[in-house]
Amino acid sequence: MTGFLRIPPFHRSVPVLARARQDAAPAFPVLDAERQQLAERICRERVGGCFWAPAPAQWRPVLVVLSRTARARHRAVAMLKHVLAAHPARDVLLVRRGPAEAASGLAGRFGIAHAPWQSDPHALLDGVTRVYADSVGDVVRLAALRGLPVVLGAEGGQEQPLLRADVLADLLDRTDYVSPYTSAPIPCAEAITLLADWRRTILVNRQIGACLGMSRWKRRRIADFLAQAPGAPPFIPAFRAGLPGAIAVWATRLPPGLEDDAHRAGTPVWRVEDGFVRSIGLGSALMPPSSITLDTRGIYYDPAQESDLEHILATASFDPALRARAGRLVDSLVRLGISKYGAGHASRVSEAWDSGDRRTILVPGQVADDQSVRCGGGRIGGNLELLQAVRRHNPDAFIVYRPHPDVEATHRLGHMEDSVVMQLADRIDRGGAILDTIARVDEVHTLTSLAGFEALMRGRRVVTYGAPFYAGWGLTVDLGDVPARRTRRLTLEDLVAGVLILFPRYLDPVTRLPCGPEVLIDRLQTPGLWRPTPWMRALAAQTALRKAWARVRSARPA
Repeated sequence: MTGFLRIPPFHRSVPVLARARQDAAPAFPVLDAERQQLAERICRERVGGCFWAPAPAQWRPVLVVLSRTARARHRAVAMLKHVLAAHPARDVLLVRRGPAEAASGLAGRFGIAHAPWQSDPHALLDGVTRVYADSVGDVVRLAALRGLPVVLGAEGGQEQPLLRADVLADLLDRTDYVSPYTSAPIPCAEAITLLADWRRTILVNRQIGACLGMSRWKRRRIADFLAQAPGAPPFIPAFRAGLPGAIAVWATRLPPGLEDDAHRAGTPVWRVEDGFVRSIGLGSALMPPSSITLDTRGIYYDPAQESDLEHILATASFDPALRARAGRLVDSLVRLGISKYGAGHASRVSEAWDSGDRRTILVPGQVADDQSVRCGGGRIGGNLELLQAVRRHNPDAFIVYRPHPDVEATHRLGHMEDSVVMQLADRIDRGGAILDTIARVDEVHTLTSLAGFEALMRGRRVVTYGAPFYAGWGLTVDLGDVPARRTRRLTLEDLVAGVLILFPRYLDPVTRLPCGPEVLIDRLQTPGLWRPTPWMRALAAQTALRKAWARVRSARPA
């Protein structure tokens, strides 16, 4: 019974979700009124049993489920004769444990249809009016929860019904549920929520026919994100027509001509990018992501067309429970000092600066060839032009410039000499956490940097000069060309719910299971989980040297 609500086979070793109750007293008692609601939720969310299995190719109003072995073949024959005495053969569908050939032979003998044992039990029951079975299994339990008449063939040829109350007693009175992430007790309702979320993830993943443009060092992690239970979409070197679904492409590695080729072949192109709370450590340093975004419309940093994120922000229903969850998420992120690439406040505090009575503005630098700058920068082409615009609009402000960490680490382009920066800024801020700097300024002025979103969560005034995903919703002062279609006014909780809860995907780095942002935030408090391997350090050093040498060569006079 403990396996009825169980985790899909995302990979070979998954933790348990349910186990037989050891203590007489349940950790989370369930009231009588709630019991029926839980039964209805299981059926509505279509979880329980092997809900990830393929749907059968056919259905019939009468379902016969035989789970005994071939040694009980005479009992199976007796039951089928009993069923066919009451129902025409054309109305009967057989599902039998064991070799497919044995089930096919038995069905052929009686002239009835049959379906594979490994079938989605919910799909098996759709349209069914009566179930016969020789024992209690997943399909039978779900049938009882649906309120279908279920007849169990007992010894001596007698029949006994299985009622919803019998199944609920097993589910709620004799079973405990535990978090797969922490092993702590959880209510049955939370287990159902997890399964429902995983089911939706699997259904989306099964629409992906192949992956393209994924670096080798991150493929195992991407396969976990896109797991189809079992397996994952294959990684292919180049696009080919005839893929059985969409092609998932790393957005910044989209091959030239791919969109045209895919359009001609009728293949949807879905774009993958890092999420907004990603890891401890940079992707350019080969730290695999624990959060990604999967966009079926466009990509969140390109305002030229609506993305999935923009669609969510424009249309989603942000109910009180979701807003409250977003508020708690903001509190955790601010309290723990979590940004995209790390957790915790800096151990080295920057030297204090004296701005006098001047308004302090942080200008975060960005990578010069970053796609968000290219797509969303609008009329401003890079860090120098941004600094010039900020100084032009704020001649009396105390401006702090913060170079991008990838640029400082020599991984990406966008470096400016300090002498150039100091002609426009009053201070250059290096090292430590950018969140500490945000906490010390009045405003953040940015092109498209995620630092603007992080500043909003920390109550700072944010001015945008490009068109980042968080601009245009009534929370920022927008000086750039924000799409006119962004007309909805959002609260901060609405924005956070869309950006950090509804849109991204998260993966627990310990269990490799899909999770919510709260689980990842908890894992970010364990630095040992994010320690680079020797292989990662070697590859990161090699990459940095190669890029540094390329810059030296490009700087040589012709």
